[in-house]
Amino acid sequence: MTSTAAPQQTGTRTVSAARRWAMLAAGTGAQAATAAMVTAPSFLIPQLHRPVASGGYGMSLAEAGLVASASMTGMMLTLVLWGLVVDRRGERFALLSGLLVTAAGGAAAAALAAPWPMAAALCFAGVGAAATNSASGRVVVGWFPPERRGIAMGIRQTGQPLGVGIAAGTVAVIAHHHGIGPALWVPTAAAVLVAAFVAVVVLDPPRPPVSAAAAAVNPYRADRYLARIHAASVLLVVPQFLVWTFGLTWLVDDLGWSPGLAGLVVAGTQVAGAAARIGAGWASDLVGSRMRPMRAVAFLAAATMALLGLAATATDGSAVVTGLAVALLVVASAVTVADNGLAFTAVAERAGPFWSGRALGLQNTAQHLAAVAVPPVAGLTITAAGYGATYALAAALPLLAVAVVPVAGERRIGA
Repeated sequence: MTSTAAPQQTGTRTVSAARRWAMLAAGTGAQAATAAMVTAPSFLIPQLHRPVASGGYGMSLAEAGLVASASMTGMMLTLVLWGLVVDRRGERFALLSGLLVTAAGGAAAAALAAPWPMAAALCFAGVGAAATNSASGRVVVGWFPPERRGIAMGIRQTGQPLGVGIAAGTVAVIAHHHGIGPALWVPTAAAVLVAAFVAVVVLDPPRPPVSAAAAAVNPYRADRYLARIHAASVLLVVPQFLVWTFGLTWLVDDLGWSPGLAGLVVAGTQVAGAAARIGAGWASDLVGSRMRPMRAVAFLAAATMALLGLAATATDGSAVVTGLAVALLVVASAVTVADNGLAFTAVAERAGPFWSGRALGLQNTAQHLAAVAVPPVAGLTITAAGYGATYALAAALPLLAVAVVPVAGERRIGA
């Protein structure tokens, strides 16, 4: 086992432990900044849905959900293309380019502020945000040894809930008091700052010398392992984005909380989500498996969403029932994100250094195809059946994922 204090050598390059962890911090920061940009529109839903007479835009939940999905749409459409950039040009180039595009799109959205032009700019910001999903994951797999990749990728994956937490704790309350434009400067500034950090510390992981024929071998032709990870991740991402997108709106609309207090609670759930990702990664290193912990997470996600649905339906003003429902929202926000690092690590390890960018791009594209549909579809479902029924219905998807996770096809870690 490689010592944490010893330099890590891959191919022909060596970096110190401090540099490896600095690059992990940069990748985590890049993921956080772009996640804040992509999810910030979700926390604008209360302001978009607010009546015009009260200073809002008077949009229906379905319309507001469509605006909220604009950045995810831009991300989804370009994930595989960014993966190809990673495979051909390297991680550093992709990270820097993506963060600068994200910042440019965010600045344009903040300046425009009107819902539909803003949505177009946010779509462009999402195009840049897609780069971090492929590139920062490859940085972790390229610079960390196999027996530490689980926890390293778990830490890297905390960028997403931390970015959501930043957006939840700032965007809703700023938008409520000062308008949508000022609120969007928060993720825009984060993208600029992280780009500077990436420029200073990130190095491309070296790749082993292989023939052009070997580099072109498609790992998807060997078996269905990668395809099954993608499918399971799609099923698991729906409850994740459901509680992220409408958790705050549920607290405001159904429970009568202020946007500021609701934003703080949702931000707090992201701390729990970050801890869950690290814990899942640590467990995968400990048991020598990515897929067994992922299957366990699917079980827990199904149970938690079902219980949240029951509690949200039963909420009737009782402090005890309301407290239970909010606690379950926190638990659901943590459990439903715990699988992400496991899936990303497994995909990058199986795909190898010459296909990992595209494979991670496909992984993210599959997830975001589902995620983009969540806001408008869930908005319609909530309007028709309520929050509790919508949460409960979402429990069926992680239950199905239990059977899809490819535990039997997994190789020994490090093989």
